[in-house]
Amino acid sequence: MSTAVKAAAFGAFVRVFLSALEPLQGQWIPILGAIAALTMVVGAVVGVLQNNVKRMLAYSSIAHAGYLLLGIVAANSAGRAAVLFYLLTYAVANLGALGIVALLGTADHPHDQLRDFAGLWRTRPALAGLMTVFLLSLGGFPPMAGFIGKWYIFSAAVQEGHYWLAVIGVLSSVVSVFFYLRVVVMMYMTEEGAAPARPHISVPAMAALGFAMLATFYLGVLPTRVLDYAVESAKAIF
Repeated sequence: MSTAVKAAAFGAFVRVFLSALEPLQGQWIPILGAIAALTMVVGAVVGVLQNNVKRMLAYSSIAHAGYLLLGIVAANSAGRAAVLFYLLTYAVANLGALGIVALLGTADHPHDQLRDFAGLWRTRPALAGLMTVFLLSLGGFPPMAGFIGKWYIFSAAVQEGHYWLAVIGVLSSVVSVFFYLRVVVMMYMTEEGAAPARPHISVPAMAALGFAMLATFYLGVLPTRVLDYAVESAKAIF
């Protein structure tokens, strides 16, 4: 629900605005630009106030939707390809982060509060390391996939002269780093409280998380081939 549905919705969104409504760009670009700016700001600011990690990731997804809108507002070939690439990088990292939250939760203890991650590094170092990778990617840290995705999106907006939107995007991304790092600090620098025992994680689940981590690094370190695929896909679609 947090990844595939959003990707499908934005795929349809891109087709409608950059194909069917392309002749009316002068009318919808200013409106969509204002919505993108508001979406980025609200998602980042409200996300900072959350102590529930699931809600934090939900509000961060609002900010990421704003970044995706920048690619549509750019309305150029770079923007179209950037949206496709960003959807992939976001899906991998968000699926990994929410997957860890879900795997650590039980029927009696959801394990979705910020304090529940205290001391995770000491009891489950592998999960703490994986969570760190996914959160840093969502925050746009190199060499994770999220950095390349954001850079590509912001570059497409700058190419079309939407400097103010790119600046808002960068600033909201900086703000969002705060709530991602809160989880990291909790895992590594806070003593574990009297929380229920964390459940055993199965081998297939760890393998899936490991694959997501490898994809996050691959898309961040060697993105050229996937970027080329995104450009070719955008040409085929439009």
